[in-house]
Amino acid sequence: MPVGVRIRRYRFAISATGSALLARARAFLRADKGNVAMIFALALVPMTIAAGTGVDFSRAMIVRSRLSTALDAAGLAVGSSSGLSQTQIQTLAQSYFSANYTLDSSYGTRPTVTVIKDSNSATLSANMTMPTVLMGVAGIKTLDVGFSSQVVWGQTKLWVALVLDNTGSMDESDSTGTTKMSALKTATHSLLTMLQNASANPGDVKVSIVPFNKDVNLGGSYYSATWLDWTNWDAANGKQNCGYGGGNGGWSGGAYGYFEHGNYNNNGQGCTWTPNSHTTWNGCIMDRTQNYDTTNTTPDPAIPATLFPTDQYSSCPVQMMGLSYDWTALSNKVDAMYSKGTTNQTIGLVWGWQTLTDGDPMNAGTLPSDTQRIIILLSDGLNTRNRWSSSQSSIDAREKLACDNAKAAGVIIYTVFVDLNGTSGSSAALQYCASDSSKYFDLTTSSAISAAFTAIGTQITNLRVSQ
Repeated sequence: MPVGVRIRRYRFAISATGSALLARARAFLRADKGNVAMIFALALVPMTIAAGTGVDFSRAMIVRSRLSTALDAAGLAVGSSSGLSQTQIQTLAQSYFSANYTLDSSYGTRPTVTVIKDSNSATLSANMTMPTVLMGVAGIKTLDVGFSSQVVWGQTKLWVALVLDNTGSMDESDSTGTTKMSALKTATHSLLTMLQNASANPGDVKVSIVPFNKDVNLGGSYYSATWLDWTNWDAANGKQNCGYGGGNGGWSGGAYGYFEHGNYNNNGQGCTWTPNSHTTWNGCIMDRTQNYDTTNTTPDPAIPATLFPTDQYSSCPVQMMGLSYDWTALSNKVDAMYSKGTTNQTIGLVWGWQTLTDGDPMNAGTLPSDTQRIIILLSDGLNTRNRWSSSQSSIDAREKLACDNAKAAGVIIYTVFVDLNGTSGSSAALQYCASDSSKYFDLTTSSAISAAFTAIGTQITNLRVSQ
């Protein structure tokens, strides 16, 4: 099913079966004999017929409403599926129709859905014969009620960044014994399937995956990139070389080792700090210098504050994945996620935005026309640590700026807060970050993640009924 599927309602008809009503009406109009009682008695016939017509047409409108609801449900099911044969499409449509058509047999036998599908649309129709209640006195025993819906393939394309909490608390379980991480993986696989099915052509829908905790993992293979800042990393990763008393130079060891750069050892010998090779970097990135930590500004070596500072965080999450429609690779990336470290939602959000941005480091390319950029940010806790602080309010303030900047750039943001048993209340930061209140989900069980992701997937693939 391509993105932008919509259902267009386009036909509704009610017709009467039988000609007795017209024949009796003509005979009544031609009659010129009889007394007043006879005329009055005859007048009761059309009056009864008129009353019966109102009752039966009201019943027909009820049938029409139920047909509409059931066909809409069947149309959405057909629209959100791809690669099915005509027989499978017919079976799927009938199943959804039957599940959503709720009238009993007094309104007639439940009809069979007809599906006609071409490359751009699928037309679903149902016709049924409804028994009349009062119109039978005029010889009209049934009314035929028909309704049709059309599923139309739209053209909107999607770039979706899945920004997923990989902190240590994601190992916690709900009352069913299901961990948040396990539920997240299951839900994400289902969402990826929805997004894959929403693509009419390869590349119409692209997805990136950004696991985060305090840091994100860009991948150690970028160690030679000019847009990296090694200042902090070089200061923290290396060894101190100090001369021995004999003047033969070398590693001092023991009490003489690990002095600050340029210090002297206990023998008065000069010490030199030697950073480790950048090839040993584990790929971790911490927050950029403020205020670039809240933007998607392209890094410029001439402006050091715009560069991305490397880190050697021991709890570095799994490496992120830029925009792709390699659905197998995306699925494998989800399976590789693990729970470790502390929470910094800001860096996850900003790097999700980076994956939707052209230029270094993610090089998403030029945004195609008629393409929506979407970030889905899921976290199970409150902010606890970033590059500068362990103050939640301070980190929340950075997140607020980042959310404002991304939304101002046209990015639609969905946020999901997984708070088992509601112990933390709502997340003000995530609630604020969502593009509107309908795009914020506050969950209290692990299993609810799947329902939330399904709801989001339904919204962003634009499955809707169009009047």
